[in-house]
Amino acid sequence: MPSLIDIRRRIRSVKNTQQITKAMKMVSAAKLRRAQDRVVASRPYAALLRKVLGNVAAAVAADEQEGQNPLLARRQENRILLVLVTADKGLAGAFNTNLIKSAQHFAAERGGAAVTLELIGRKGRDFFRKRAVKISGDQIGLGAKPAYGDTAAIARKAMEMFRNEEIDAVYLLFNEFKSVASQKVTVARILPAELPEQATPVDYIFEQPPAEMLDDLLPRYVETEFYRALSESVASEHAARMTAMDAATSNAADMIEKLTLYMNRVRQSSITKEIIEVVSGAAAAE
Repeated sequence: MPSLIDIRRRIRSVKNTQQITKAMKMVSAAKLRRAQDRVVASRPYAALLRKVLGNVAAAVAADEQEGQNPLLARRQENRILLVLVTADKGLAGAFNTNLIKSAQHFAAERGGAAVTLELIGRKGRDFFRKRAVKISGDQIGLGAKPAYGDTAAIARKAMEMFRNEEIDAVYLLFNEFKSVASQKVTVARILPAELPEQATPVDYIFEQPPAEMLDDLLPRYVETEFYRALSESVASEHAARMTAMDAATSNAADMIEKLTLYMNRVRQSSITKEIIEVVSGAAAAE
C-alpha cells in the first residue's frame, strides 16, 4: 500500500497537469475564434471564384478557336502529387493520426500510380520521412500564422510540375472544419481543375478575351484552394485540441477525486491502526 506522502505527491502532480490542460484549452479557444473567422471569410470568396471560373470556362469552350488551358488538361493519373496538411504540434486527439492514415489509404488505393507527397506540418513530415515514400518538399510553421503568400508558393510549385507534365494530378488532403466537435478528413482534387458546369449558359460581354481571363483566374483559384485548405486545417486543429484538453481536464478532476478518496481511506486505516496499538498497549500495561 502506498504511503500518504506518495499519494499526496501524485495528487499534486495530477493537479499540475490539470492546470496545464486547462490553460491549453483556453489558448486553443482563443486561437480558434480567429481561425474560425478566417475560414468563414474565405469560403464565400472561394465559392464565388469557382462560379466565375465556370462562367468563363463555358465561354472559352464555346469558342472553338481557343486552345485548352494547360491546368485543365486531363491525363491518366499515373503520377500524383498529394499535398498533406497536418499540424506542427500534437495533443489534439486523433487529428494528425486520421490524416496520416488517410494519406496511407490514398496511396494504397492507387497502387498502380506513383504518389509523391508534399508535406505541410511537422507531424506529417516526421512520420513520412522515416518511410519509403517520395517527398517533393516539406513546409513547417505555416499554421502558426497562415499567410496567403506561403501557400501560394506551394501552389505555384504544384502548377509548374503539372504544366511540365511531371505529375498528372494534384490532390489536397486536410481536415475540413465543421464545428468545434466535428472535423472531416477531406480529399480534394485541385489539378486538373474541376469547374462547375453551367446548366443555363449566360451570354456575358467580356472586356478582354475569355481565354486570357481564364489564364489569369485559374492560378488564383488554385492558390486560393491551397490557402483555404490550410485555414480549414488550422481551425480544425484548434477545435480538436480544445476538445482533447477539455476531456483531459475532466479526466484529471476524476482522478483527483478518486485519489483523494483513496488517501482518506489510507489515512483512516492508519489512524485506526494507531488507536488499536494504543488501546492494546494500555490493556497490556494493566
